[in-house]
Amino acid sequence: MLERNWRFIALRSYTAWAFYTLALVTLAPDLIFIAFGIDTNPAFWSGLSLWIIGLGILGRLVLQPNDGVLRRRMILLAIILATVFVGSKVAAQPSERDTLRVLIPLIMKWEGEHRCADDPALHCAYLDLVGVPTICFGETQGVRLGDRATDAACRDMLEHRLAADFRAGLHGYFNATTRAHRLTPYRDAAYVSLAYNVGIRGAGRSTATRRLNAGNIEGGCRAIGWWNKAGGRIVRGLVNRRTEEVALCLRGL
Repeated sequence: MLERNWRFIALRSYTAWAFYTLALVTLAPDLIFIAFGIDTNPAFWSGLSLWIIGLGILGRLVLQPNDGVLRRRMILLAIILATVFVGSKVAAQPSERDTLRVLIPLIMKWEGEHRCADDPALHCAYLDLVGVPTICFGETQGVRLGDRATDAACRDMLEHRLAADFRAGLHGYFNATTRAHRLTPYRDAAYVSLAYNVGIRGAGRSTATRRLNAGNIEGGCRAIGWWNKAGGRIVRGLVNRRTEEVALCLRGL
């Protein structure tokens, strides 16, 4: 049996409106993908859903006066819809945290580590393939032979450089459409990994980036694989690294 005043509850109950909005938020990622081809961040929608559930609970527990009830509901609905609209734009862009979660293990794997012969707990500076002093996981900035670093220092150094320098610098070469719609955390990580290996300017002005900005996502990813030389010769390690980066870039395409 329905409540005798079910129409009133359906139209004016805060809890009912919270359920309506929750249904909209649940469908929003699929609707956005169907309409615009944008794959949004599910973490955003999960957080928004929890917020709406909280509002529904609050609306059920707090006494609301009858005066101005319609106006309050319209204001609340407008806030929620604006949050969904703005959030859909933000959620389409991979967060720094999402990218680093993929990127850091990738860099650590391919850059490798050079432990000190006399103290394996520490990282020692060395000369890379082209003779540049390097330490930790491919760090070259201000490095001199004889430098040493702990595991924690290497990790902190890598995370800071990837986020503040390489990712931020490379994103300056991406157009607004690429940043908003064409980068998944995996694709973002693949491009930043390339930049970390060949330099921001090299990756930013590469065919891979130009193709991505033009909307040719697959062609851009494939072009990452062209960077497989060091000192003018093809290096098997770089071929393998580029192969993994290309696979990451193409993931979900």
